[in-house]
Amino acid sequence: MTDIDFQRCQIRVNQGKGKKDRIVPFLTTFKELLAMHADSAEKKGTVYLFESLWKKKYTDRGIRKILKKYSDQAGMVQSISPYKLRHFLLTWLKKQGIDDALIQPYSGHASRKSLEVYSKLAITDAQEEYERVIPEFPI
Repeated sequence: MTDIDFQRCQIRVNQGKGKKDRIVPFLTTFKELLAMHADSAEKKGTVYLFESLWKKKYTDRGIRKILKKYSDQAGMVQSISPYKLRHFLLTWLKKQGIDDALIQPYSGHASRKSLEVYSKLAITDAQEEYERVIPEFPI
């Protein structure tokens, strides 16, 4: 509960995947709803922002089950893992032209060089677009 920064609209995740600490941003439009949830949770004496029914932090398996449930409800053929969701977000941010220096603090990567994998994925998409439009090139 102490890892929420409502001023900066960020949540600090301690000891996430790979035992890394990460900063997770949230939209300013989500701030009020999250503050209400945090206030309600604090009144119940919870330790974690999101807890299981057993008053414990969610395990990796628990989070995967939640994502599977919502993937199924959305009609997705393939369920999504926390890693895939994060990977998709970082790739999408790169495709939007956001500079690596701005993405890196949220990625959990120690250096910007580690973000190259997301650039390579964007280049694959660029190649597909190139091949789609090149037949229309006026020569």
